[in-house]
Amino acid sequence: MHVRAARPDDAEALRTAVSRAREATVFDDIGAPLLDVSAAGVREAAAEAEWSFLMEDDDGPVGVAIAHPDAEGTEAELLALWVHPSRAGEGVAADLLARIASSVDGCGVDTLRATVPADSPGAQEFFHVHGFSPRGTRRGHAGDESIVVADIDTLR
Repeated sequence: MHVRAARPDDAEALRTAVSRAREATVFDDIGAPLLDVSAAGVREAAAEAEWSFLMEDDDGPVGVAIAHPDAEGTEAELLALWVHPSRAGEGVAADLLARIASSVDGCGVDTLRATVPADSPGAQEFFHVHGFSPRGTRRGHAGDESIVVADIDTLR
C-alpha cells in the first residue's frame, strides 16, 4: 500500500471503493456523515481542501483523508477520513493522519481538529487511540458533536 496526493480524477475510484464497502459516506466508520461520496462530492471536497491524500493497494483506494486550514491558519480541520472496512486495524488511518501532519508542517498549523457525534463512543475511542483529546462540544446539524484535537507532532 502507498499514500499519495489525491487528484480530481480519483473521485470515481474512491466512490466505487466506498460503494463496494456497502457504505454510504466517507465517515461511516466513525459515524459522522460529512462527505458526499458521489464522484462529484468527492471531487468538490478534494478541490476545496488544502490537503487530500489517498491510500491505495493493487486493487484501488483503501483510504482517504482530507483536511483544510481554519481561518486563523493555526489549526487544520479533518474534513474526511475513511478506511475500507476490510483494511481496518492495518494502520491505514494512522498513515493517512501522519501524511496530513507531515504536509501541514511548516504551514503554521500545529493542531489537527475533528468533530464526532457526542453519542458515539466508538468514534471517541478511535480518535483517542490516534492521539486526539477532547476540547469541548458544540451543536451540529445532526445533534451534539465533540470537538477533538491532536498536536501535529503526535500524529507524525
